[in-house]
Amino acid sequence: MFPANRESGWQKSIRSQKGWTLIELMVVMAILGVLAALVGTDFIKHIGTSKQKAAKTQIEMFGTALDSFRLSVGRYPTTAEGMEALRKNPGLDSWDGPYIKKDVPNDPWGRPYIYKCPGEHGDYDLVSLGADGQEGGEGENADVCSWQ
Repeated sequence: MFPANRESGWQKSIRSQKGWTLIELMVVMAILGVLAALVGTDFIKHIGTSKQKAAKTQIEMFGTALDSFRLSVGRYPTTAEGMEALRKNPGLDSWDGPYIKKDVPNDPWGRPYIYKCPGEHGDYDLVSLGADGQEGGEGENADVCSWQ
């Protein structure tokens, strides 16, 4: 029915195309670059706020563990005992822990939380100094505190 050596017009056209031109590739790369820049900057903004939220959540969970410690022992761990008293008995007869299952993690920026008991703002103060690691700041650099 069909001749063996004859190709239709669209088949010849497909076989004659070898690939994209350099200009076409450059246009596609430029479009991808613009999209990456738009999405990337928005994504980076959300990373900072998510670390702030993670620090706040961890501080709240530590607060629950500290309250459990206080119910068992009758007081919060001292500054010298630190948060480690939630995991390991500091030598107290009424200690009924561990009050947290794993070792006390660092804050989302990789630094230890600051714990003081008695605190300046309550029975205890628990603080993460934010991205900059210094007191104060705004945005991602803002401190995350147990009393706020």
